[in-house]
Amino acid sequence: MTTPRKTRVAIVFGGRSTEHAISCVSAGSLLGALDRDQYEVVPVGITREGAWVLAAGDPADLAITDRRLPEITTASGSAVVLAADPTATELIVRDPVAGISSLAGVDVVFPVLHGAYGEDGTIQGMLEMAGIPYVGANVFASAAAMDKEFTKKLAIVEGIPVGPYAVLRAGAELSEADKERLGLPVFVKPSRAGSSHGITKITDWADLDAAVATARQIDPKVLVEAAIVGREIECGVLEGEAGGAPESSLLAEIHVDGNDWYDFETKYIEGSRYDIPADLPAEVAAQVQEYARRTFTALDCAGLARVDFFVTADHQIYLNEINTMPGMTPTSMFPLMWAATGLEYPKVVDRLIRTALRRGTGLH
Repeated sequence: MTTPRKTRVAIVFGGRSTEHAISCVSAGSLLGALDRDQYEVVPVGITREGAWVLAAGDPADLAITDRRLPEITTASGSAVVLAADPTATELIVRDPVAGISSLAGVDVVFPVLHGAYGEDGTIQGMLEMAGIPYVGANVFASAAAMDKEFTKKLAIVEGIPVGPYAVLRAGAELSEADKERLGLPVFVKPSRAGSSHGITKITDWADLDAAVATARQIDPKVLVEAAIVGREIECGVLEGEAGGAPESSLLAEIHVDGNDWYDFETKYIEGSRYDIPADLPAEVAAQVQEYARRTFTALDCAGLARVDFFVTADHQIYLNEINTMPGMTPTSMFPLMWAATGLEYPKVVDRLIRTALRRGTGLH
């Protein structure tokens, strides 16, 4: 009797964005969660310069230890190449000693890449070209969700509330009319970034130019958003089983004790305090969940997303952003919300892989 072949999953992580380290931590969590009786795992790391390597995949090496952030370098493993050719799904390994060899074909890719060159449609386009199924949103949804300007525009069309904002394209400055409309304080942020990189809260317009310069170190297009005084509420969304309607998790409320806002240090180094489920009236919680599912659908997302909102004291709800490849670290809200909802991390990962295999590539 022939033993069924395991599904071969390539976990792709690291990458060229400012979120390189968090992608590594997410990958470590995934590697620890995958059932090795069911899946053959191929860990593929991408260096900050963009080189692909066949990594060791030890979860311990991909954790934050004593405030040290993990990183993939060319010393992490042999060079590896995935051709954008649908007739050849093998990973080609280039070892300086053993020479060039081929791994067996990959069945599905889990691109646990956050930010530019990973969560923005770029690797999704390559995988579509290669004809390899992958976890998460397609090219358009990835790009639209990564760009906060277009996320807001699509949400507004669907009747999902967003707060006041202005867009500063390369070289543009904020007008006096926009300053009056937005008021102070405001948040200045890169339009296409995550993990709170490049964000500045300002309470004096004299600080605007410096804040814009900080954001433009990451992205020439910058958003200036009116600060919304309210609670930070997050919701996980999963594509429905067998292509059904998207499903929403219990909500999480993030507490930023001692900080003005939910910055990188609070998210990943110091840790934050949170409540799951968020202590909201039932009708408000239901509305947030509905907006989360509608945002997922409005952007034509697939697989998974985490949708973030502000809820004011009088229960007005405003969309903050959507993440099509949310953090999957041990302290990330997406897996924590689904665990509280009744779907533990390994089951979430298994469902995402099965969904990707069922969907395949191409138009849907």
